[in-house]
Order: sequence, then structure tokens, then C-alpha cells
Amino acid sequence: MSEEPTHSNRDTAEIADGLRKGLLLGAAVLVLLLPPAISHFPLATHPAAAPPQLHAAPHLANFGGEHPSLDARHMADWVATVDDNKKMSFVIVDKKDAKVYIFDPQAHLKAAAPALLGSAIGDDTAPGVGDKPLDQVLPEEKTTPAGRFIAEVGKDTRGEDVVWVDYDAAVSMHRVLKEPERLVSLASPTKDDNRMSFGCINLPPEFYENALRPTVDHGGAVIYILPETRPLAATFTSYYDVDTPLDVAQH
Repeated sequence: MSEEPTHSNRDTAEIADGLRKGLLLGAAVLVLLLPPAISHFPLATHPAAAPPQLHAAPHLANFGGEHPSLDARHMADWVATVDDNKKMSFVIVDKKDAKVYIFDPQAHLKAAAPALLGSAIGDDTAPGVGDKPLDQVLPEEKTTPAGRFIAEVGKDTRGEDVVWVDYDAAVSMHRVLKEPERLVSLASPTKDDNRMSFGCINLPPEFYENALRPTVDHGGAVIYILPETRPLAATFTSYYDVDTPLDVAQH
């Protein structure tokens, strides 16, 4: 009777040891047969970075048979590429060439003509010049300002209809005054005698009546007056990178 408990304890220990070995062996087999569960989970919890946005392809303005300056072409191409005209027609005034170009919203040239401009070379409006009578405007104050403007139809002090460029500065685009000197200068083939206004942009009457005024009346227009004393980037600094003309759509 005294030896039976000893034998039973030994048997029980052997059985338990066998079970442990069996469990360990089964677990080892499962590890070999089953793929790691971790492989089914993402390696990072953060979303993947979005691919970089593609820039708009350059859109070149169509000048038709005209031969614009590099600055005028550069500006028109930039406007067309980034849609700075906001689907409106646009006008480019090239002071250096004394030339005006009108484009439709798709940057196709509608018309071009010579122009008379402010007699003073400069790109800024003199303070308070718009409030002065013409006979009090100093020679150095007779500038045509450079910049981006929204065209607006109105009337000047003579009661003539005009397209305002900057109402506060009294700068507008209008028919050339019927003064012999101005008519001769506007008709001459050279640009060297086209600086004689108080700052307004004088245009051939047929160009104003048949091209500019109808364009502004039907959908509006953005006017870009190019600088003559500084580079484009200094005037259109918030829009323009003049060193990379075809990369401007990135800005």
C-alpha cells in the first residue's frame, strides 16, 4: 500500500511532461506552416504623401501677323498660361514700342494699333496728379503708369466717352485729340514721336470705336501697361518671374 502513491506520481509526471512536449511541438509546426500575421498590417499608420501637382502647360498667346517686343510677348504668354485675365479679354500697352494689343479671353489677337503716351518717361503716378487742372501738371508728372488695371467705361471732363485705366489718377484710353501735332505723330511710322500726352493713352479713333470700346463693353477687360524704367518683375512682382518665362505657371 505504501508504494502505490509513488508509482502514481511518477506516471502522472510522465504524462504531463509528454503533454508539454506535444504542445511545444505543435506550436513549432504551426509557426513553420503559417505566415507571420504581422505581414498583413501596414508598416506605417500615416497616409501616403499625395503626388506632386502637375503644373499647367504653357499657353502661348497668338499675335497673328504682329511682331511684338520680347516683353509684350512674354507678358501675353504669361497671362494666357495662368489665366490672370480671369476669362476676360485683355489689353497690353507696350510703352517702349508705343503699341497697344487687344486679345480675346483665349489670348488670340483681335487688334493692334500705335498709341500716344505720357510725355514723361516713368512708371509711377505722381501723387495728387489726378486732382490737378491740366495747366498745373508739371512736365515730370506726365507719366503713363505701369501695372495691372481693370478697364471701366466712363466720361472725361470734356464729356467724351473713355475707357478708364486709373480713374483716381485721371489716366484713360481714348480717341486721339484732334490736334494736328498729335494726329501726325500717331500716323508716323516711328515710335520716337509718340510721347506727348499728359499720361493718357491716345488711340486712333477707329481702333478705339471698333476694337477697344466693344471689347470692354462685352465682358470687360484687364489692362497690362508694361514698364519702361524697370524690368517686368519689378512691376508685376506678385505675378511674375521674368527669368523663367515658361515656368511662370508654377507661381
